[in-house]
Amino acid sequence: MKTIRTLATAAALVLGAAGLGGAQTLNFAYDADPVSLDPHEQLSGGTLQMAHMVFDPLIRWNKDLGFDPRLAASWERVDDTTMRFNLREGVTFHSGDTMTAEDVVWTIERLKGSPDFKGIFASWVSATAIDDTTVEIKTDGPSPLVLHTATYVFPMDKDFYEEGGVEIVKHGDSFASQNASGTGPFTVESREQGVKTVFQRNPNYWDTASPGNVQTAILTPIKEAPTRVAALLAGDVDFIAPVPPTDLDRIRDNDGTKLVTMTGTRIITLQLNQKRNEAFADPKVRQAIAYAINNEGIVAKIMKGFGTVAAQQSPEGYVGYNPDLTPRFDVAKAQALMAEAGYADGFSATMMCPNNRYVNDYKICEAAAAMLAKIKIDIDLTTMPKAQYWPKFDERAADIMMIGWHSDTEDSANFNEFLTMTPDADTGRGQYNSGNYSNPKVDELTLASLTETDPETRAAMLQEVEQILYDDAAFIPLHWQDLAWGAREGVMIEDVLNAMNFPYLGDLVIEE
Repeated sequence: MKTIRTLATAAALVLGAAGLGGAQTLNFAYDADPVSLDPHEQLSGGTLQMAHMVFDPLIRWNKDLGFDPRLAASWERVDDTTMRFNLREGVTFHSGDTMTAEDVVWTIERLKGSPDFKGIFASWVSATAIDDTTVEIKTDGPSPLVLHTATYVFPMDKDFYEEGGVEIVKHGDSFASQNASGTGPFTVESREQGVKTVFQRNPNYWDTASPGNVQTAILTPIKEAPTRVAALLAGDVDFIAPVPPTDLDRIRDNDGTKLVTMTGTRIITLQLNQKRNEAFADPKVRQAIAYAINNEGIVAKIMKGFGTVAAQQSPEGYVGYNPDLTPRFDVAKAQALMAEAGYADGFSATMMCPNNRYVNDYKICEAAAAMLAKIKIDIDLTTMPKAQYWPKFDERAADIMMIGWHSDTEDSANFNEFLTMTPDADTGRGQYNSGNYSNPKVDELTLASLTETDPETRAAMLQEVEQILYDDAAFIPLHWQDLAWGAREGVMIEDVLNAMNFPYLGDLVIEE
């Protein structure tokens, strides 16, 4: 029986820990901590950033949006519904256990039971260990997205978790939320939620070809953007994300620091809960809100141009992007639609937004509330840190809620699966549809796209979905959020960044 090591706290560590390891210590600051060490607890950017440090996926995205082998050394399609992954030999978990196909199958079954992830894996009807180094995946029909989905399989140590506790507890206190045994480049040395997490280089890391030379990585969450930027400029941290639009030039022009930017594909939206507020069940009211909110003004004034105005979920370059859809801002039109719907005198609604999850999130919500006042919708706005926001989001605790989404599969269908399909607790589809929007045609086309392998037919399906959502004003698209990171000179962060915003810190080189 192996001994389970409970994570110690890092209360004695302070921000100025830069002297702990010279050039091979990375002090970095994000706007928030991952909510948990359990890679299956929450489908979020923070969780996936952590997973790429502590665990390793079967395959991972590269900068060209292609696939690189990781724990799967190779793969082959056996037939239309079967994909075989050949695992690397000799890979060990942080506990010392050897990784086998049994661990991969166990991980996939756990993912299929996760409230957040099971929608992604709904088409994977089985995972079978053919032998110790071969896993076979079968889908419920021809699937164009098996490799996309495989990027979310971060094999977990079956024996370690079965001994300590396997349950997935959202926003809870489980063994997996506080303990980790992965195959990744870093182990978790200590963690104090919301204060500091210390990662140490895995001495038995399988990827001996990795150029990464970081031995200690210390994550200090700094919610306030000005404080985060000041920490970088003062030399207290080596790397920060995100950089707010107002500080791009400060970092770019400062001696000793550098700015890295990239066009983003994360859509920022407001969802309108049709079950909580009966006015939102009327498509004319939803359309009025779409006409009342000035997307272009938000990008120009609040985002300082650091974003792309949106009228749909799919960014340009995605298969479902519909070039016929354009932003709509017309207050007079919005007022007329409100009158047609019988709400000329307006109504009241509650709104909740995070204040440290997306760039300028709470400022965007404040602006939206002011814009809605012009069509006599009186907004009661509450903002809060994302650690408190996500439980409220899961509760659908307000009439209007903000949600940003980066497609987990770099494919348009993923937006629909999680944000606009009819919520279904059994399948996990619609998991983040806090507006309770439901349209059978959207569901039908999205599901059909998941087994359609002809590119032109599939594109037509997904573009039709975008048109339906636009006509229904199913939600309020605001903009695609651009990405910006700051680092001190010598921290070669540009080599490990990507449009998914999963920095591959295991491969990071810090120059002396």
